[in-house]
Amino acid sequence: MPKFVIEREVPGAGQLTSAELQSIAKRSNGVLRQLGPEIQWVESYVTGNHLHCVYVAPDEEMVREHGRLGGFPVTRVFQVAHVIDPTTAETL
Repeated sequence: MPKFVIEREVPGAGQLTSAELQSIAKRSNGVLRQLGPEIQWVESYVTGNHLHCVYVAPDEEMVREHGRLGGFPVTRVFQVAHVIDPTTAETL
C-alpha cells in the first residue's frame, strides 16, 4: 500500500495546546473510521506553521478525501518513493 506525506498549512500550529491537538486527532480518527480500514494515519509532525502527516492509503484521492471530510487543509501531497535510514548505508 502506498505511503504519503501530507503537508498541511496551519498558521500557529507549533503553538497549539495539547487539548487542541487532541481535538484534531479525535476528529481525524472519526473520519478514518468513516472511510474504512484502507487508510491509516501513521504519525504527524507539528512545526511552526505546518502539520506534516504520514498516511498509508490506496491513493492520493483518499488522502484528500480525509482532509475534505475532516476540514483539514491539504497544502501538498507527496507519495513516498523510498524510505531510507542510517542502516541503508550498511545494506547497499
